[in-house]
Amino acid sequence: MDSWGILNVDTAAAAISRDDMTSSFRRKQTMDITMPFHPDKDFHLQMLMLLINSDVEPTDEASDEEPIPPPRNKRNKHTIEKLPDKVLLNIFSYLSHREICRMATVCKRWRMVAYDTKLWTHVSLRPEISGLHVGSLESLLALISIRFGPSLRYIELPIELITHTVLHELAAKCPNLTHMLLDFSTAMQLHDFSEMQAFPTKLRYLCICLSEVIFMEGFMRKIYNFINGLEILHLIGTYEKVEEEEEEIYEVINVHKLKSATPNLRVINLYGINFVDDSHIDAFSSNCIQLECLAVNFCNKVTGSTMKTLFQRSRRLTCLLMHGCSLQSSNVMQVEWEKSSIQELDVTATDLSTECLIDMLTRIPGLRFLSAGQINGFNDSVLKAWMEAGTARNLVALDVDASDNLSDEALHRFLSRHGGALHGLALAGMPHITDQLWQSVLSLLTNAKILIMGTQERLGVNIHVDQLMDGIANSCPNLERLELRWDPENLRFSDKSQKAIDILRVKCLKLKCLVLSDGRYYEIVKANFERADRTTVVRTSTNCRVSNYYLLSNYKDLIFN
Repeated sequence: MDSWGILNVDTAAAAISRDDMTSSFRRKQTMDITMPFHPDKDFHLQMLMLLINSDVEPTDEASDEEPIPPPRNKRNKHTIEKLPDKVLLNIFSYLSHREICRMATVCKRWRMVAYDTKLWTHVSLRPEISGLHVGSLESLLALISIRFGPSLRYIELPIELITHTVLHELAAKCPNLTHMLLDFSTAMQLHDFSEMQAFPTKLRYLCICLSEVIFMEGFMRKIYNFINGLEILHLIGTYEKVEEEEEEIYEVINVHKLKSATPNLRVINLYGINFVDDSHIDAFSSNCIQLECLAVNFCNKVTGSTMKTLFQRSRRLTCLLMHGCSLQSSNVMQVEWEKSSIQELDVTATDLSTECLIDMLTRIPGLRFLSAGQINGFNDSVLKAWMEAGTARNLVALDVDASDNLSDEALHRFLSRHGGALHGLALAGMPHITDQLWQSVLSLLTNAKILIMGTQERLGVNIHVDQLMDGIANSCPNLERLELRWDPENLRFSDKSQKAIDILRVKCLKLKCLVLSDGRYYEIVKANFERADRTTVVRTSTNCRVSNYYLLSNYKDLIFN
């Protein structure tokens, strides 16, 4: 049965990818092949033909004579038929599913290679993400049994494909399915799940994108008996879609029932859910004794009133992310921080007081990761008390983005003591922190992997970016991600800036991402890296942002969408 035609390629523009290529849902290394690009032909088709149609044979010595064309029979020696299926399959594994669909239309042999289930272990059927669209449920059922089968380990389903028949088929034909994403975010009405009797039972990872208005209980009560083995749970709200006008808020999923069905959770991510409050955190902590990481970023009803109980129950909790929550200083100060196992903490944009920050940071003994930007209370006295207490000795990542009350003198003193141990440092969004401070501390940041600097505000001073790039290249050989947020009008560079860029590119061989504001300097840097066949490194700040989150111990488990 030929079911290839049922999987169509969506020609809409692809979504912006994250800056780390290895974090996509199909983790593959990129191939380093140099070849000319012809815009009128498909790039990957050219790549394959280049590999298989090589006619030039090596010679022992150079000759000025004009080359003689080889005989016709010798010229046809290397053809597509000579390339083994195993090699073709390996080449196809570097392509996205959208490109594999296009390759399958070239010839019958390529179609058979594209059918191989080894290429379909991680599948997204959301057109806006992968460009793949299944036209009907019957088509998807055929794909599950013929194309996916036991090889399938990860799948993303949009609302129109989430039905009891599809879930029954996945449970029956895909025994190795461990990761699933169900996107209800655009739903206006759920399918009927009254006849649902089966669901994949080996799931370790479940991500549910919630709708603003659709109640999920009819679906959730059908799957409670099948998700006891879940270790990672993502509930994604509609924070990014919320309008300024206040509307009625509905609790579209019953968290209190969900926690009873998932006792083995290690990682919980509740992102941007407008109804989540402290009672929901308390519910999870009462049943999930193995909890290691809790993220409630942009859940603005969370005040921290149950944080003390959370740490008393969850002795294994090492990571707590509360970016954008409405934390109250009095609640945070009640926590017995000195008895906790917390190592990674994000309290960005929480309006904690100076007194609270000092109390908290001086009592956490093993803090490795701190993100505390956009807090007016984070000032020089906090840094001074933190250093004097000695509790920053294990710190490897610090983010104090947009902390205008921190002086460059206090930051210099702190970095002089702890800069050598830092793997990630973010001092962005502060107009008074210029390249002068960075030049003075770069020699201390020898272990840095992530650096974020600059502000988008127009400054009265110029940033000498050539000297800065040279200093980064000579001081930070392990650098993986770098972001310069300064306005292009404030960047000053000379005609010899190519030399500084060359040094950065040659010495920082691990560099995966370099983010710059769109402008003339961005074009120069991008062209330099493209000439060296490193086309994916340089990005604009419009499409990409760097964060210290890559240094979190549970970073891979926290990725969604």
